[in-house]
Amino acid sequence: MPNRLINEQSPYLLQHANNPVDWYPWGNEAFDKAKEEHKPVIVSIGYAACHWCHVMEHESFENEPVAAYMNEHFVCIKVDREEHPDVDHMYMDAVQAIGGSGGWPLNVFVTPDRAPFYGGTYYPPRQAYNRPSWMQLLNRISDLWTDQYDEVTLQAEQMIQHLRQASQRITQTQNAASAIDKETCRKIADNLLKQADKEHGGFGNAPKFPGTMAISYLLEHYHFTGYEPALKHALRSLDAMIEGGIYDQLGGGFARYATDNNWLIPHFEKMLYDNALLISCLCDGYSVTKDVRYKTIIEETIAFTERELKNKSGGYYCALDADSEGIEGKFYTFTWREWTDALGENDEVAAQYFGVTQEGNWEGTNILHIAASIEDVATLNKLTADEVIQRIEAVKPILLAARSIRPRPQTDDKSLLSWNALMNISLSKAGVVLNNSKYLQHAADHLQWMLTAFQIEGALMHVWKNGTAKIPAKLDDYAYLMQAMLQLASATGENKWIVKANELLTTVIAEFSHGDGFFYYSPVSQKDIPVRKVDLYDGAVPSANALMAHNLWLCGMVMENSLWVQQAALMLRNMSDTAMRYSYSFGYWAFMLERHIMGMKTVVCSGITANEYRDELQANYLPQAFILTSQKEISELPILEKKFFADKMYIFVCTEQACLSPVSSVNEALPLL
Repeated sequence: MPNRLINEQSPYLLQHANNPVDWYPWGNEAFDKAKEEHKPVIVSIGYAACHWCHVMEHESFENEPVAAYMNEHFVCIKVDREEHPDVDHMYMDAVQAIGGSGGWPLNVFVTPDRAPFYGGTYYPPRQAYNRPSWMQLLNRISDLWTDQYDEVTLQAEQMIQHLRQASQRITQTQNAASAIDKETCRKIADNLLKQADKEHGGFGNAPKFPGTMAISYLLEHYHFTGYEPALKHALRSLDAMIEGGIYDQLGGGFARYATDNNWLIPHFEKMLYDNALLISCLCDGYSVTKDVRYKTIIEETIAFTERELKNKSGGYYCALDADSEGIEGKFYTFTWREWTDALGENDEVAAQYFGVTQEGNWEGTNILHIAASIEDVATLNKLTADEVIQRIEAVKPILLAARSIRPRPQTDDKSLLSWNALMNISLSKAGVVLNNSKYLQHAADHLQWMLTAFQIEGALMHVWKNGTAKIPAKLDDYAYLMQAMLQLASATGENKWIVKANELLTTVIAEFSHGDGFFYYSPVSQKDIPVRKVDLYDGAVPSANALMAHNLWLCGMVMENSLWVQQAALMLRNMSDTAMRYSYSFGYWAFMLERHIMGMKTVVCSGITANEYRDELQANYLPQAFILTSQKEISELPILEKKFFADKMYIFVCTEQACLSPVSSVNEALPLL
């Protein structure tokens, strides 16, 4: 008998729709029932591609006696963290305050007033891992609620006060460093390099996450300063990922993270945001080095997203699951038998290159990775490098075809505005860096789709699926969408997107402002959570506040609104000490801070054929410059006023304080940047 989740659209919620647990979706109905029946509430949070979420479902939520106990003593709510990131943020903060760590599944016990009083992550069916079983915990919480109700509610009230104070304190404790200069940038780079795994690339020990913001910072720092250690580690990290099992060597695209230090064994889920961020990071790598390997991986990863994550209407899905047929990674790996069946015989060249053996390299099967260089394989087999490349390229479609007939991992087929906007930014960036007009057209079409799909009566929504948008947009939805508009406008000269970004910025200032220059994650109109949070650090995606600092600076310069520019500068200065100390967790702040220190500039290419100047400028790596195009006398953008001359071509370079004298060639403009 299905529960209430059967009427939801989230793939994660639908996974639980046939559990014997009487699940409710997030909303007033469940909390009203809890008040009426005087029961505590279980808020269980996860997402469709979460492996341990699946494990706990099978072990506990599909267990009839366990479900019966949950239904009798609790009101049970299932939350897709991707649909309700604000709910996830609040309860994750609470669980981390209680136990010092978090993760998913996130299981939180809350009062009917939505206040958390206890919680944790995965609980096994039997006591293990130094934690109680799920049933033991349920019994304990039920007894506490019955026997010590006043203490439980007092603890919940204290937790809410703690979370509110923490949200205020997080902005109040940000202080500018004593000096903000080029030495600040070097300190950030050196702090990142202290955390670097200099042997395998990346940062820290397993599990190894991509760390794209940190890598991009190191690449930009090298660009500005020529600091070789920064370049060396950034490229080592990119190379290690694209050669490892975290990258799908046959189908393109990156898995979420690696479970080992040398990037061989991925957690096989593929997320849209990871791939979008890695495309952008690889674009930086290509811009600095012009290494064709990075161009190839960019193109393969975009092809993967178009083939496997794009819906027919024009948007991108969230993710592909890690599991298929109940086994993690089964879709992507090859046993020796599967390998030889696919190729008809043992292809030693391909096996050596991809590291495939009879014994396997992971749980009796093989994760394909670049185990040996083309040159080494050529030497070993007395072939030329070109011959090895031809043989590898010949077997890849055969292996991909053999893999494609297997049962596929589930697709999380909802679309999020924020993640789609990140993908749009990466398409615009790839279009510019690779001089690929097709990518820019994709970005333009996709941006128009977002504005159509995610709007209801002029208001932006957070989630879309099957033609229906719902849940009001959060700060990251607005921040990333504005950045997508600004980047596409710069890439194509379509200044209408800047006008639209400016409109969205006024909405954000009205709905999300914290009062001290930063922004809340949820809008003032949202009433279903007791705590509004301010997020400043990078998690899996960049800080929405850091993106807002970027948007404020760009829109402020283009619209000649000095208050916005000043607010952006204040945000950056107030985050400078934090970015220096905790560089990895504040990567987007770090490279915005470096651009601020090095001098961010706007560049106006003006004239009938201004797009030619724009394209010539964009062939250079100019992360500190925002390039605009003016090809008509009248413009809605104040920065373009009196900068158009029908019979002349000019390039105007402007700093935060003033515009420099116009020049008539790209060669003259580049030294000014």
